[in-house]
Amino acid sequence: MIVTLTYSVAQWYIYTNRHQPIVLGTTFVPNYARYFGLDPKETMKAMVDDLGFKRLRLVSYWSNLEKKRGVYDFSELDWQFKLAEQRGVTITLSVGLRQPRWPECHIPKWANSLPKSEWYPELKKFMAATVERYKNSPVLESYQLENEFLLTVFGECPDHDRDRLVEEFDYLRSLDSKHPIIVTRSNNATPSWPVGSPRADQVGAAVYKRVWDKTLSKRYFEYPLPAWYYAFLAGGTKLTTGRESILHELQAEPWLPDGYNLRTASVEEQNFTMDAARLHHRFEYGRATGMKTIDLWGVEWWYYRKTRGDDSLWQAAKQEIQKTNDLNAKL
Repeated sequence: MIVTLTYSVAQWYIYTNRHQPIVLGTTFVPNYARYFGLDPKETMKAMVDDLGFKRLRLVSYWSNLEKKRGVYDFSELDWQFKLAEQRGVTITLSVGLRQPRWPECHIPKWANSLPKSEWYPELKKFMAATVERYKNSPVLESYQLENEFLLTVFGECPDHDRDRLVEEFDYLRSLDSKHPIIVTRSNNATPSWPVGSPRADQVGAAVYKRVWDKTLSKRYFEYPLPAWYYAFLAGGTKLTTGRESILHELQAEPWLPDGYNLRTASVEEQNFTMDAARLHHRFEYGRATGMKTIDLWGVEWWYYRKTRGDDSLWQAAKQEIQKTNDLNAKL
């Protein structure tokens, strides 16, 4: 009975969205490009000029942009917005303390030892400066507030108080009432159903299919959830809250065992989680969820592999992006 109901909701959601085009995007993190020894500007240019992404999620790490208390340096984010404006790429801007990529909460060193009563007002000042600087950009489409805020088991974060999330949401709305705000589920389970406060304009979802299980099996594990499960979550969200869902983080890079990293792990080890064949399947899986905005996760790593002489992932992505464009043309 329960399976029938969830499947029915999923198929309803997929059917109602069938005439909407799919928008493919990706997250771009300059720090992650540098981690691989890449030039961030060249990496972003490759994403938009070669692969053809027309949508990016950009980050505004507090630790990067206010290294000295009260001194803001937006130069790196400025050139990203400028490049997006030149190429006609739309932007979702991540704001707040918790943003994509480890350690998740990007607090500057000078604030790290401060109590919440002191660092939180400073965070709000930084958020205000960030929003004021970019809210009138013609390519700004939305904000993402506090990435996976309630996910307490992952990341190095000083605070998961929902009241702070609600307060930040209201504060962000007061700073810019024109652009929608996205809040991402804390995980993919029903306890994170987005029916409480804050009531975001859009709900973000993260999908990780193949990971290293460090607790029980000590081996790579493929989540058996079908794509329609995520269509059910999106459909259920739409029915109960009236909000649309977007696939904000579709895993397209390896999840390695503890002690490994993507700069030193062998290609064979990396391919256990993600290779060209799996990347083709991951695009197909994302399209099958029925969600029409899909952000791929790990494009910097594809480019790193390409610069190291293996363009198999890059070429697979180009083929899937073209396939998506062809499907959109038939609508």
